[in-house]
Amino acid sequence: MSVTTHWFLPTHGDGRSIVDRPHVTPTGADTPRQPDIDYLAQVAQAAEHLGFTGMLTPTGSWCQDAWVTTAALLARTRRIKFLVAFRPGALTPTLAAQLATTYQRVSGGRLLLNIVTGGESVEQQRFGDWLDHDQRYARTDEFLAVLRGIFAGEPFDFDGEHYQIRGAVAFEKPDPQPPLYFGGSSDAALPVAARRADVHLTWGEPPGAVAQKVRRLRELAAEEGRTLRFGIRAHIITRDTSAEAWATAQKFVDQMDPADVAASQAKFAATESTGQRNMAALHGGVLRSDARELEIHPGLWAGVGLLRGGAGTAFVGSHAEVADLIEEYHAVGIEEFVLSGYPHLEEAYWFGEGVHPELARRGLLAPVGAPAPDPVAAGRW
Repeated sequence: MSVTTHWFLPTHGDGRSIVDRPHVTPTGADTPRQPDIDYLAQVAQAAEHLGFTGMLTPTGSWCQDAWVTTAALLARTRRIKFLVAFRPGALTPTLAAQLATTYQRVSGGRLLLNIVTGGESVEQQRFGDWLDHDQRYARTDEFLAVLRGIFAGEPFDFDGEHYQIRGAVAFEKPDPQPPLYFGGSSDAALPVAARRADVHLTWGEPPGAVAQKVRRLRELAAEEGRTLRFGIRAHIITRDTSAEAWATAQKFVDQMDPADVAASQAKFAATESTGQRNMAALHGGVLRSDARELEIHPGLWAGVGLLRGGAGTAFVGSHAEVADLIEEYHAVGIEEFVLSGYPHLEEAYWFGEGVHPELARRGLLAPVGAPAPDPVAAGRW
C-alpha cells in the first residue's frame, strides 16, 4: 500500500533554524518570518504544488487558531486538505460537529480533524481546563463518541461523566465525514485511539519502538472490532547528498544556546506527556558538539527535541536515504507521514522535489503531478 505525505503550516512563525521558535521565547516577536496570511499561503501553495495530501495546522496558546487560519487559506488553494488540530476541552462536541460540517461544505471536502487531548495541565489551564491527564483522555473518549453520533445524521443523546447531551445534530451530515487523527502514547490514550480514531499519530521514535506501538494498537482495535491506520509526525532535513543534509543538522546544533537547551529540558522533565518523555529519553538532554552523536537510528536525528517540544526527531540524509527510512517505517505499519522542516517553504521543496520522486520510483507514492489516492473516496475510513 502506498504512503500519504502531509506538510505542516507554521502558524507560530517560521525561520531558518530550530532556534527560530516563538514558543521557546515569551512571544513570537523575534520570529524571522511572521505567520501572516501571505506567507502561510506561500507554504500551503508550495505543499499543494509538490503533491502533499494535507497540511497539519497546530493548536495551542503559542500559535494562531487553526480553524480560522485554514478557512482563510481555502480561497488561496485548490486541492490540499487541512488537518485542523483542536482541543476537545475548548469546545463542545456539538459545536465541533457544526464546524466540521460547515467546513466540508465551504471547502468541498478538504477537512481532516486532529484531536489533541492535551498533555500539559499548565497549557490546558490557559483555556480554563482543570482536568488531570487521565481525565482529559476520558473526556476525549466521550467527545468523540458524541461527535461520531452527530456525524451519523440523526439526533443523538449521550449520558456520560463529562457530557450529558440531548438531541444533538448538525444542519446536515458532513460530506465526506472527516477522518479523525489522534495522538497519544499513554495507557489512558491508547484505548481511546483504538475505539474512536481513524489514524493514530505517533512522534518519530525509532522504527522498533514504533512497531511495538503499532502492534499494541492493532490488538486493542481488534478487541473493539475495528482497524486503524497509522501515521508518524517528524521533521525533515534532506538534501541532494547526505553530507549536505548533515551539514545543515550541524548548523542547527551550532546555533543552539546551552542555556536555552537546559531551560527546555527542565520544562520537559516535568511533563505529564508520555510521548514527550519518550522524546526526551532519545537525546538524554545533552547538547553534543557533533550533530551525528544525536543520530539514534540510521537517518533519525534527535537534535530537534533539545529545544522543541512535541515532535523531537528529524529524518536526515540524502533523498534516497530519507526514502529508505520512510520505507522502513512503512514496513512496520506507518502509512501517513506528517512532516515539517526549517524553513517550511524551502524544506517543502527539498522534500517534494527530492524525496517524492524517489518514493514514486519505489512504488510507494503516486508520481508527482498524478492524482494522489484519496483515502476517503477509497473507503479506507
